[in-house]
Amino acid sequence: MTLELHEPFASLWAGQDPFVAVEALQGQVYRELDGRRTLRTEVAGRGYFVKIHRGIGWGEIAKNLLQAKQPVLGARQEWQAIERLHQVGVPTMTAVAFGERGANPATQHSFIITEELAPTVSLEDFSLDWVRQPPEPALKRALIAEVARMTGAMHRAGVNHRDCYICHFLLDTAQPVTVANLQLWLIDLHRAQCRAQVPRRWRDKDLAGLYFSALGIGLTRRDFLRFLQGYFQRPLREILRDEAPLLARLERKAAALLERKERYGDRL
Repeated sequence: MTLELHEPFASLWAGQDPFVAVEALQGQVYRELDGRRTLRTEVAGRGYFVKIHRGIGWGEIAKNLLQAKQPVLGARQEWQAIERLHQVGVPTMTAVAFGERGANPATQHSFIITEELAPTVSLEDFSLDWVRQPPEPALKRALIAEVARMTGAMHRAGVNHRDCYICHFLLDTAQPVTVANLQLWLIDLHRAQCRAQVPRRWRDKDLAGLYFSALGIGLTRRDFLRFLQGYFQRPLREILRDEAPLLARLERKAAALLERKERYGDRL
């Protein structure tokens, strides 16, 4: 068993079985599946997000593997990704509790609790009307630069997201959003993978997802080139020369994702 509790849960659950206590938490449920539950709860007036994993069974594990998908077995992936991102200066959630017990991956019980990031708006929602009402150029450039920095730092740290879309970048709205007050956080890391180095395949999947999710918000070719410079941290001429196969694959993958979205809509 692995258990790490910080306040307020270290005091709140003193003398209790935390795996029983976490199941008793009440609040707004965002997702309820056979093997996973996500909810928002409040303790002493502060908001927290709770993800509980109860094991997905060998059948679901086999199904994922047969489809060449890596199954999400528990909360450890998110716990490790959060820790790694904090180490390299990528703003993300703050975890205050993590627990894992059971050696059988099909029935393992685990949970993670993170502090709520509020007030915030997703970058997807923030950019929703950019086509009709473009943002200030300086603000747009600053946002592109920060997303590029965060994504590049994440990949260089050996972490790939697997759901790398602009909706998973949260923008702090506690004060007016300006270049001087810009704060982004990267969230939803439950599928993230941590290695010594991100394989090219998984790096490219993240970049394709990010590119696809930003296609409809009015960005220009120059904006995408700015992102590439910030992500690779190299002269643009070198990037276009050395990464030409990657850029061509990103175009193809983004086109394929767009076709799937048009075909299946929200069922993706």
